[in-house]
Amino acid sequence: MPLYEHVFLARQDISNTQVEALTKEFSDVITSMGGKITKTEYWGVKSLTYKMKKNRKAHMSLLNIDAPPAAVAERERRMGIAADIVRFLTVRVEEHETEPSAMMRKSDRDERGERGERGDRGGFGRGGDRGGPRGDRGGFRGGDRPPRGDREGGSTFRARPPRDGDAPRPPRPPRDSNPGSEA
Repeated sequence: MPLYEHVFLARQDISNTQVEALTKEFSDVITSMGGKITKTEYWGVKSLTYKMKKNRKAHMSLLNIDAPPAAVAERERRMGIAADIVRFLTVRVEEHETEPSAMMRKSDRDERGERGERGDRGGFGRGGDRGGPRGDRGGFRGGDRPPRGDREGGSTFRARPPRDGDAPRPPRPPRDSNPGSEA
């Protein structure tokens, strides 16, 4: 039978027990149609990148499914009808992962420490040893050129040079000093 990974998002205002009941209900659909659930993970309530059906957060769960396509289609049909399901995604995979998913691997986060793998970046106001707000980069973007305002001419505006075939622009009409009045 084909293997699937299925992730669903449930509304933020339902309880954990209701999410477990939803998981069991949709798992029963799979088992009744000849499939099986090999792994279930509850990822908790997570913030969403953008609002989905008026929710800013959602309960997230992962299921590894070994079932015929008809069982997965029936499950997706029922999830589409369910009011508590915000979104779901089913992906066919070649094989299931045996270890915990990336969302469940807390050891990766613990090894990196408080600042992650970046360490202390130093810099302005953080007590670093890089020598100022831009460190030792030597200018605007690491080159030896001065910032635009310090170049000869002193202007930061750079107009596009004229190209062959460019027609000269007509002069602008004078601005009306009192735009609300009619003459």
